[in-house]
Amino acid sequence: MTLRERLAELRGPAVAPRPLDARALAALAANPGCKRRALLDGAGVDKTALATALGSPAAFGQSQFAFMRGNAFEAKVKADGGTELMRLLHERLGEPGEPPRDVQVPDLTAAGPEGRAARTALALREATAAGGWSLLDHPMLALQVAGSPAYLEPDAVVVHPDGTWTVVEIKSFPMIDSSADAAKVGAAARQSAVYVLALERIAEVTDGAAVGHRVLLVCPRDFSNLPTASVVDVRKQRAVTRRQLTRLTRIEDIAAALPEGTTFDPERSPEELVTAVESVAAAYAPECLAACELAFHCRGRAREAGAVEALGRSVRGELGGLTTVGSVLAAAAGKEGDPADPTVAALRRAAALRAEALEGRTGCH
Repeated sequence: MTLRERLAELRGPAVAPRPLDARALAALAANPGCKRRALLDGAGVDKTALATALGSPAAFGQSQFAFMRGNAFEAKVKADGGTELMRLLHERLGEPGEPPRDVQVPDLTAAGPEGRAARTALALREATAAGGWSLLDHPMLALQVAGSPAYLEPDAVVVHPDGTWTVVEIKSFPMIDSSADAAKVGAAARQSAVYVLALERIAEVTDGAAVGHRVLLVCPRDFSNLPTASVVDVRKQRAVTRRQLTRLTRIEDIAAALPEGTTFDPERSPEELVTAVESVAAAYAPECLAACELAFHCRGRAREAGAVEALGRSVRGELGGLTTVGSVLAAAAGKEGDPADPTVAALRRAAALRAEALEGRTGCH
């Protein structure tokens, strides 16, 4: 059985593959140790339907109001042939001279995602050869993931006269006093890193082209609808994402280790689905709640097992070999653990200090 056939079997015979997008790939990069997500996303499993069938649905996505507001803001940024966008890019990247006025906006219309991706690649090559400024509005990029193409659509890509390609991400969250929410900026950086990787595949076969590692992030300024921007270096996110995509190409190994007949078809019974999902190791962390449809299921299982991962990655890292809340409490109480272990010693010291503090507070009454 080929990998493609095996992944189709995992999805279910009547279930169409759910295409990977930049958000999903960025979420994978944020949690590279989760085999469960790597397999489910690589197989194209609809995790929303799977989570609902498991009895742990998770609501994701923007509200209609937020979606409309985001579209209106993006249209404002790109109005008049992208004049304001180009001004912000020129200013933030420290380009010499005046902001470019003669900017080409090529037509990227084509049939289907494959056709649009081919048209985008051609437009990038033509713009680079022309040696001027070009703005590609919603180009379509293709990136091989687990042996099949994932089609990605950045908000814009700017081609510089020197052949540099810059990714532009337009978000509706505000920059207040030139600073935006760190978690949202981090998510945007990871998403942009996926686009950079896809562009690098095209740049490799384009003479004179180079993909910039600095991304232009455009957001509303303060509490207005006026655009402002900052430059985000995505080299670190790009490296992490590239490693994870390399790992994704080996999902055949994860699939091969599953019991015979395993499927994530949402039409199966909840009991069968629980068995199937639990047959693949997960790496749950509270951050998953904002990025994965199965997060509520994984959190419930982590809590049932008393896993310290449910408390966060930083807590897990501090506790060393203590993997359950029960073992941590037992170590703190002096019932388990090696006193010479620094982690155990720290827990017992903390427990003693807490007991002293509670005893002192009781004495005050």
